[in-house]
Amino acid sequence: MGQIRVTKTEIEGLYIIEPAVHGDNRGYFMETYNQRDMEEAGLNMVFVQDNQSMSVKGVLRGLHFQKQYPQGKLVRVIRGEVFDVAVDLREGSPTFGKWHGILLSAENKKQFYISEGFAHGFLVLSDEAEFVYKVTDFYHPGDEGGMAWNDPAIGIEWPQVVGTYKGTADSEGYTLADGSPLILSDKDKRWEGIEKTFHFGS
Repeated sequence: MGQIRVTKTEIEGLYIIEPAVHGDNRGYFMETYNQRDMEEAGLNMVFVQDNQSMSVKGVLRGLHFQKQYPQGKLVRVIRGEVFDVAVDLREGSPTFGKWHGILLSAENKKQFYISEGFAHGFLVLSDEAEFVYKVTDFYHPGDEGGMAWNDPAIGIEWPQVVGTYKGTADSEGYTLADGSPLILSDKDKRWEGIEKTFHFGS
């Protein structure tokens, strides 16, 4: 391997990416993506678009997935800190419904590669966070699906989140440990759990 270290997680298709950081009294330099290193790790994805967003503390985005045009995502944080989560939604996968979470920050410079077929979401833990990601397919209007971020059937352990599940994805009654409100979009408040989303378990 060269400038980028790729580590598999316990869920096939999810990888932690750690760049080599070269620093001195002037600052630092790092390669944030290296196709050769990725291919040596068995990752042959082709990225077609870069995205960037900024969110304030307590914002929770997700859990989102694409219905017909799944995207692989290479995500990182260039300012602040988020807890980033992927949930396996691949039909027939032995880890279907399982999740993996990782802290991504400007300080640790870690990246998370999420293969096609996963739901994705993140929670902002710093006052603000800038989130950037590369994707393997373009955005297709109307193709977005979602699931409840707090579905007990998935059981994501969101750090610093305090509150009691009341049967919906609404953020009412939830805060961060310091009292900051949990902020969701109207759409994300209405997603249902994995069992209703995929029509099983009833």
